[in-house]
Amino acid sequence: MSQTFRHPEILDIARREGKVTVEGLAAHFGVTLQTIRRDLTDLAEAGRLERVHGGAVLPSGTTNIGYEERRSLNPEAKQAIARACAARIPNGISLFLNIGTSTEAVAQELLHHENLLVVTNNMNVANILVANSSCEIIVTGGHLRRADGGLIGNLAAETIRQFKFDLAVIGCSALDRDGDLLDFDIQEVSVSQTILRQSRKTFLVADHTKFSRSAPARIASLADVDVFFTDRILAPDLAVACEGWGTKVVTTP
Repeated sequence: MSQTFRHPEILDIARREGKVTVEGLAAHFGVTLQTIRRDLTDLAEAGRLERVHGGAVLPSGTTNIGYEERRSLNPEAKQAIARACAARIPNGISLFLNIGTSTEAVAQELLHHENLLVVTNNMNVANILVANSSCEIIVTGGHLRRADGGLIGNLAAETIRQFKFDLAVIGCSALDRDGDLLDFDIQEVSVSQTILRQSRKTFLVADHTKFSRSAPARIASLADVDVFFTDRILAPDLAVACEGWGTKVVTTP
């Protein structure tokens, strides 16, 4: 059976069951795991499914996929993006890292940086950077979102307003085709907007899976970002817009 016929049936199964697995689809169609992975990748890039560990789910414009699923999504690309981002972060600066698996990957790449002051509303980032004895860590406080270790709400925003950061490294849940950064949690969006206002320079880290996703709340525009680190070439219209905004795009191999 060709992929032309498999794709609609894969989508039907996902609608009925809420999730499809690579192994289950391979057995169903009598094809290899590699073939199904290609099918799911094609459907994800078309915006029809979202890849998760071991399979895929239907995309949602109002609810984020689970934290553990996000951690396992496109990890090699996130690591490459994080490495490229960290290479542009100098020693001896004040730095904010916000919520997200991509910013956690950046934290992992900062373990050998020196004399950083890192403020974060991400408990996972703080725990990663504990291993860097040269890094001073400040956690914002706020309402703990147990699902992903994020600290959100007014207390987090109020803490952030006490600083002026040399650099902020942020992530987002989705990136709209017009260059808007989107998220699911209104409280997190408010915190992210405060981070942008309190930072002299902003880096965005987001892999290509964010291009095919949607979320209801707007954080900002790529026009508000100094450097965007990603793993795929942008659509021509968006690339031209970034040039006009002065937003540098760094695409990892």
